[in-house]
Amino acid sequence: MLSLSERVSRHRSLRSWGVFLLALTVVVSAIPLAGMSSSAVAQDEEPAAAPPPPADAGDGGAAAPAADAPVQSRNFLTWMIDALGWFWMLVFAALSFVMVALIMMNLLQVRRDVLLPNDFVEEFEQKLNGKDFQGAYEIARNDDSFVARVLASGMGRLSRGYPEAVEGMQEAGEDENMALEHRLSFLALIGTVAPMLGLMGTVQGMIASFDKIASSAVSPKPSELAEGISTALFTTLIGLGIAIPAMVFYSILKNRIQRLVLEIGMVSEGLMSRFAAVGKGGASGSSTKPA
Repeated sequence: MLSLSERVSRHRSLRSWGVFLLALTVVVSAIPLAGMSSSAVAQDEEPAAAPPPPADAGDGGAAAPAADAPVQSRNFLTWMIDALGWFWMLVFAALSFVMVALIMMNLLQVRRDVLLPNDFVEEFEQKLNGKDFQGAYEIARNDDSFVARVLASGMGRLSRGYPEAVEGMQEAGEDENMALEHRLSFLALIGTVAPMLGLMGTVQGMIASFDKIASSAVSPKPSELAEGISTALFTTLIGLGIAIPAMVFYSILKNRIQRLVLEIGMVSEGLMSRFAAVGKGGASGSSTKPA
């Protein structure tokens, strides 16, 4: 079993890698928006077209054809809000809020000091070393951590033998692991649904653009077609922008859960291994029965 200093250093190393991956995800997600924002700024700073040359008097007074009016540029955020509309804005805003809430909740819950607190493990081990098995069972039953529930379930079945205690620990571990993965599965659901919503917005925008073409007696203006195309592209962009962080954090948190569950199993089996010789109806087993 690893020493306390080795565990702390290993935990800090894994935390550093998690922070690095989080920063990398934010940077990668911001690249498309930054590129579009810079192009919009460049369009704002583009010099105006030179005025048309004056009409030549020798042409019989015919006026020269007017130059195309300069395209009005607008802010990227305003463009995105106008393209999405109130419906898609509400949908993606709600989805983003739920995603951030799930990420924060899982980051706060899936931690070593929450699932496998060192203080509890040291106190529990001191009780076992002092032969105070009833006291060890009491602190395990009153603690709310993952490892405490596993140990309490195992010690509650020691009166029926060590194999029954191991089976109880395994059942408790599977229940706790299922609860953790159940909360995490909603993050994977968002990562799957967000691109589908973006695809739905893409289809809606393209239908709107083709409807402009079909219902117009003459060729429609490019600005009229651009409305539907903007909706199609922005919904796809926002859907992917939500799905990518959701899937990245899902993978990171799932790997962390698997690592912590494995470590909890090793620690709990190491603490309970001293009861391997306890048979059914043993003295130690009778002292660890739940009250």
